[in-house]
Amino acid sequence: MPYQHYWLLLLWITIGTCLRFIHLETLPPWTDESATLVFSLGNSFYDVPLNQFIGGQTLLEPLQLNPQAGIGDVIRLLQTESTHPPFYFVLTHLWLKLFPPVNGLVSIWAARSLSALLGVLAIPAIFYFSRFAFRSLVGGQIAAAVMAISPFGIFLSTQARHYTLVILIIIASLACYVCAVRAIKRQKIISFGLVTIWIVVNCLGIATHYFFVLSLMAMAIAIAQLMWLQWRQDRAVLTQPYWRQLYLVALGSLSGCLVWLPTILADRNSAPTEWIYASNAAEKWLEPIGRFLLWLMSIVILLPSSVYNASLGIFIVSGLLTLIFWWRNLPRITLGLKLQRQDPQQQDAISALSKYFLAAIALFFSITYSLGMDLTLAGRFQFVYFPVVIALIGASLVPFWQEDSSKFTFPEQKLATFPSNSSKKIVITFLSIGLLSGAIANLNLGYLQNHRPDIMTQKIIKSSTARIAIATSYKHHGQTGRMIGIAWGLKSLKNIDSPLFFLAQDNNAQSSAAILTQQLSKIKRPVDLWLINFPAEIDLTTQNCVADSQSDGVLGQHDYELYRCLN
Repeated sequence: MPYQHYWLLLLWITIGTCLRFIHLETLPPWTDESATLVFSLGNSFYDVPLNQFIGGQTLLEPLQLNPQAGIGDVIRLLQTESTHPPFYFVLTHLWLKLFPPVNGLVSIWAARSLSALLGVLAIPAIFYFSRFAFRSLVGGQIAAAVMAISPFGIFLSTQARHYTLVILIIIASLACYVCAVRAIKRQKIISFGLVTIWIVVNCLGIATHYFFVLSLMAMAIAIAQLMWLQWRQDRAVLTQPYWRQLYLVALGSLSGCLVWLPTILADRNSAPTEWIYASNAAEKWLEPIGRFLLWLMSIVILLPSSVYNASLGIFIVSGLLTLIFWWRNLPRITLGLKLQRQDPQQQDAISALSKYFLAAIALFFSITYSLGMDLTLAGRFQFVYFPVVIALIGASLVPFWQEDSSKFTFPEQKLATFPSNSSKKIVITFLSIGLLSGAIANLNLGYLQNHRPDIMTQKIIKSSTARIAIATSYKHHGQTGRMIGIAWGLKSLKNIDSPLFFLAQDNNAQSSAAILTQQLSKIKRPVDLWLINFPAEIDLTTQNCVADSQSDGVLGQHDYELYRCLN
């Protein structure tokens, strides 16, 4: 590889590093990040007292470093309190040992930096994958550039979660998949070494995120289609040695999945996963399609569209510009892939990855509509097809960068639409808009958002005139995680009286309201009581508490009410 390509790849890595590490510790941890921190430290959410007012320091105790905790404690806690496999949490446990505490608590920068670093590693990973799959340095460079500036990639990289790790694992598995497809089409036996590596990679994938199974299923569907095509031509082909090696991969990967099957089945009915079944996609069938398109578009472009920052006018302008962008570029991407398929060296990879992408989308919608498990509710779940989209976009733009190459024959009507030397400008413009979008994602100005405890904290500080007390209804550790985010935000502010927190165990609405009312009578007045995500009907007039009509609504995905409780 010419040395210029190393320097260019280093440029993309530098840009991607800046977009992932700048402002990395700006926001407090959101719900899922709190879970990552607590479990990775070997601590338990069950240590937080319920049904009583506690100080912020007590609520944040699970974020204190625990020198006595080991890897076994992390795995045990995940088995008893969480719904996730342990690989990423174990890595985070080891990673956090490298960093000292900050003000007595784990460093949020340290926790997020592991995910950000893995996100940066995805840049050279997609470069080498695309170079291998498409046998094109230019395709690898464009894919690396798109990965570096992808708003969706930046969004996932700046969270202390396992998504960037599983993306790297998917890229590795896809490389094995492309290699296997090429070998089968040429009737060559894939090596036992590749079989072993592929099985290990797949087992690590399912040990990182259970939705990695969707990636395996998408590959299986694409390979099954290839099996069917070859079987139609020769009924004995599936007994050939080059197919038998693939059966070993399937058997090994299936074994790696079955290990986790009891846990997956148990988690299906657990309280922390209830929200994914609550969308009623069968009746509101257009909503999943709309969400899917939003997540898909955000891989490349994200204009100002945050519900917390943008006005209606900005929403409209951003939406129109996004539609114009895709109206101009979607035909180009389609044409670019069509031109790439003219090259016999590209056909296998383009076909294999396109089938994987289509199979993944079919799985998402099949599960959403038939099982009632809406996989479009959260943008983060789209990691399954994210690296494939990046690679295909990189490949599709190569013909425009190399328009004068004899490898590509543009249709005459298409050539007429491009002024002289304009094709490279198409790629430059595409990447420039992507860079702007990456900056918008870094600044949290787009619609890719998680729970925002910082915004709720700002509202609490602005509206409170007395000591702050915050109460929520408790069903599982997710509610504790939300309160931890708010407590973290309040802790960073000076000159405020120590806030109180209350987690009302939600056995039923009446009991949680009664417990809160009883405990409220024991704290010193005056106090501003904030009810956050507290669905129970509650009458606080007996406690001399008056609802503030100006502080009632939804903010940062927190449903809140303010009561001013007097002496």
